[in-house]
Amino acid sequence: MVFGSQVPTVGVDELAGDDFLLDVREDDEWQAGHAAGALHLPMSEFVARYGELTEAAPQDGRVNVICRSGGRSAQVTMYLGQQGIDAVNVAGGMEAWAAAGRPVVDDKGQPGTVV
Repeated sequence: MVFGSQVPTVGVDELAGDDFLLDVREDDEWQAGHAAGALHLPMSEFVARYGELTEAAPQDGRVNVICRSGGRSAQVTMYLGQQGIDAVNVAGGMEAWAAAGRPVVDDKGQPGTVV
């Protein structure tokens, strides 16, 4: 799925360790492996749980949105932009995150995998 230039995008290599990360993958994907410290709000529940994001996100910071490969996170990024939130899609998603050697943990804090 290609979203073109209207979706702001950032590469994994451009993210600092303390940047705010929103993971929109489903529960089974999250449990298998995710970036430590990320906020998990599945895309299927996103609108209903939107308040959790507004409470957790930095007031003057950027929301970096990630999924497995970048499609779902691009959709959420577009939605957030329409809400006036500074959001960017993480190019390549968790697949790119893991390929770049960034740590992936499971829901118990042990080494995880991207599914």
